[in-house]
Amino acid sequence: MGTLKARRVTAVPERAQPRPDSSLSRALAADLDAADFRSEPLRSLWGEEADDALGRGLREPILRALDSRDDVLPTLGRLWVLGMPQPQHAVERALPGVGVAGAVALGLVRVDGESVHPEALIRPQSFVDADGVGEWWIASDLDEIALGTALPADHVLGVGGASRTLGELIIPVPVERALDLGTGCGIQALLVSRHAVRVVATDISARALAYAELNAQLNGVHNIEFRLGSLFEPVAGERFDLVVSNPPFVITPRATGVPEYEYRDGGLVGDALVEEFLRRAPAHLAPGGIAQLLGNWESRAGARGLDRVRSWVDDDLDAWVIQREELTPLGYAELWIRDGGALPRDADFTRLLTAWLDDFADRGVTAVGFGYILLRRPAPGAAVLRRFESISQPVSNLGRALGAGLAAHDALADGIPDRLIVAPDVTEARHLMPGEDDPSVIELRQGGGFARTIGVDSALAGFVGACDGELTVGQIVAALSDLFDVPLADLWADIEPRIRRLVIDGLLLPAGE
Repeated sequence: MGTLKARRVTAVPERAQPRPDSSLSRALAADLDAADFRSEPLRSLWGEEADDALGRGLREPILRALDSRDDVLPTLGRLWVLGMPQPQHAVERALPGVGVAGAVALGLVRVDGESVHPEALIRPQSFVDADGVGEWWIASDLDEIALGTALPADHVLGVGGASRTLGELIIPVPVERALDLGTGCGIQALLVSRHAVRVVATDISARALAYAELNAQLNGVHNIEFRLGSLFEPVAGERFDLVVSNPPFVITPRATGVPEYEYRDGGLVGDALVEEFLRRAPAHLAPGGIAQLLGNWESRAGARGLDRVRSWVDDDLDAWVIQREELTPLGYAELWIRDGGALPRDADFTRLLTAWLDDFADRGVTAVGFGYILLRRPAPGAAVLRRFESISQPVSNLGRALGAGLAAHDALADGIPDRLIVAPDVTEARHLMPGEDDPSVIELRQGGGFARTIGVDSALAGFVGACDGELTVGQIVAALSDLFDVPLADLWADIEPRIRRLVIDGLLLPAGE
């Protein structure tokens, strides 16, 4: 997550500040490349099981696998993947181009006697997009394992689950100008830079911007501009074709003694940060421009979370909001208290839990939803898309699925295509009671995209079954009207909006696609 709003910051010990320098960054990148400091070589070095254990916060399996090896890749792995001091002579050998002095100048290490101590982590991060497979080197602050303490309030997070989710969410289309709001370590700006001519990356944290700029330099990316400031203040009066944000959306009590971590806490009450983003973003969207972000929203007594989000979005904007999960106030509080490093056995845990639950009770919060938000400024006079839904099943290639859905919605402005075919990943399931000939339940199941299961009646199932591209939509509906002895106008009024939904969801495609 990135940081957007000013907030109280707990005092932290003086730490090294990343200091981007293009020439030193190029030298470091050359050293990392020569060492084959990438995901697969590292995973092969210490084994899959040890690599997976690191994701759970365990580094001992990697240390056992490396034993006492001090050649280049083990040295760099201990130094910047695990965040452990290494002998200076081994680090000098591993970094012949930039040298220890250059790494110190970049703010990535410090020297203490004969040891080099990491001041940051650098981890390879793989990605897949429309242009192929690649990998970045991503520098970020030392984590809890390396620090041996709880995270400082101004911690700059590396690539986490939310960052990867947003990366998969972005619709992969070329754009002229893009904005990454609250860039954090800069991963979204890097990903967007692959299909944008120019990217502006903003953050309220100078520390985060320094990391983001350093990461751009390390990876040879030159089309990103970095600006300091809160929310949309650094881009006042500007419009973009794409706005992406992994904002600090975590709902945190504004109470004395509750830590406010810059990377996750937006400094506002409840879900007000997401609301403010949705109310202000439209002014910065060019015609056809899209905004995509992750967020949390509260359900309150008498007001469902998705309905509250709907009320924040102007009626003249396309909006597609997907709720992926919903937690009780207790489940939500426990999740984020643990994320901050406190466990039930710790003295502070009960105090923090009480603060969280009191905060939710004050606003009548009954549940907290998490999900994805897409806004688009449609062409003047175009029909507006409004979808607010819950999807709990796994989704593949979500960015492509959203893009295909928007394209299908736009195509439907000219009416349902004359001929339709069933998408190749769609199957039909019929459920019959024992001894019955007619199904009690008919379902269409989608293998890819949103992996939807859609209940249909006999008329819609018959329509879909006849969509082979040979008969026109009109011919199929007329035949069904005769078969079910229903007036054509009545059948069409009932079935037409459901056909449109199947087209938008990708279960039906225009013939020839």
